[in-house]
Amino acid sequence: MRAAGTTTTTTTTPTTEADKPLILPLRTQKVASSSLPSLPNKLLFHHNVSLTVSLSVGSPPQNVSLVLDTGSELSWLLCDSKTSPSFRPRASSSYSPIPCSSPTCSQTRDLPIPASCDASRLCHVALSYADASSSDGTLAADLFSLGASPPLRTAFGCMATAYSSAAGDPATVGMLGMNRGSLSFVSQTNTRRFSYCISDRDSSGVLLLGHAALSFLPLNYTPLVKISFPLPYFDRVAYSVQLEGIRVGAVLLPIPKSVLVPDHTGAGQTMVDSGTQFTFLLGAAYNALKIEFLRQTKGVLTPLGEPNFVFQGAFDACFRVPERRPLPRLPAVVLMFRGAEVAVSGERLLYRVAGERRGWDGVWCLTFGNSDLVPLSAYVIGHHHQQNVWVEYDLENGRLGFAPFRCDLASQRLGVVL
Repeated sequence: MRAAGTTTTTTTTPTTEADKPLILPLRTQKVASSSLPSLPNKLLFHHNVSLTVSLSVGSPPQNVSLVLDTGSELSWLLCDSKTSPSFRPRASSSYSPIPCSSPTCSQTRDLPIPASCDASRLCHVALSYADASSSDGTLAADLFSLGASPPLRTAFGCMATAYSSAAGDPATVGMLGMNRGSLSFVSQTNTRRFSYCISDRDSSGVLLLGHAALSFLPLNYTPLVKISFPLPYFDRVAYSVQLEGIRVGAVLLPIPKSVLVPDHTGAGQTMVDSGTQFTFLLGAAYNALKIEFLRQTKGVLTPLGEPNFVFQGAFDACFRVPERRPLPRLPAVVLMFRGAEVAVSGERLLYRVAGERRGWDGVWCLTFGNSDLVPLSAYVIGHHHQQNVWVEYDLENGRLGFAPFRCDLASQRLGVVL
């Protein structure tokens, strides 16, 4: 361990277009609701399912599993926990806490909560998320290794405390921040392009870091929305795209354009976020979707009929579905972007609420939530609706790409065994 007073700089290895991409397994981890922490004054919303990637940290390397989160900047690890698996910084000779005087500490300007100085003059960071997860600790640096790639010295949060819905999974130790902020893993490693494919059939998936010639994919691209000046509710380092409309079946919802674009405060942006499970729409758009979905499924789905039942505090379009019977044919919901579309169909439209039964029926809820109830001031496209979609983050050209794909066959098409 280095002395706390040592100034730490983060080194990067550029990823060039000529480099072969690093291909890693991406796992879907389910979290038992009974194992989720419950704290007072916290919203009743959790990641029941998270995307996780395995890597090693430190010298000698310690294997950790982190939630892949394109909606967050700072990567963090739970450190020295007495009750959960965690990273042990004292066991790593390459670990060093970052002091307040370090330039790295001043790079926390993009974080929701700016860094502060603790009593030991170390850079203290605190993070909070829209789902009420939170963590706080010390900004530090150590060697991160993914797959067969050489170790990279990376700044991260070494968290003494963490409240996270991912904490219910004993194998998950923290989060890998993948947005466009200066301290994200993407920025620190100078990754200019990455992509992933999430299967809906099993826990398998792939994560590609770097450029890959995916000739078998008809990717359709939509430009990233960028605002150069700060607005109070616009996240400038998020992967923000322009939602232009929503279809249910063949019906285009009557949503005014003004509802779909950010307002003068920045509220109303649309973010693609692998760290959020479901999709959230602002109230006006959500209500239009709910009304049309109920209309088109009348006589096919039986509404729950309990106005006070709201799954995870944001999902109130719920239904009774007979147990041991397949879901009926449902109208697809299509999210329309500038130049691309993402279709949500079949079982991805509804989610079975664990532990809820009404007689011989299970309770299922529409997997689109009302942002106004969380509350969120944005549209968020979660990873549940990215299943069987190859998603490419192309920072080089300022765009996101989407293509429908059987993601359980992704590693086979790439010619690798994961």
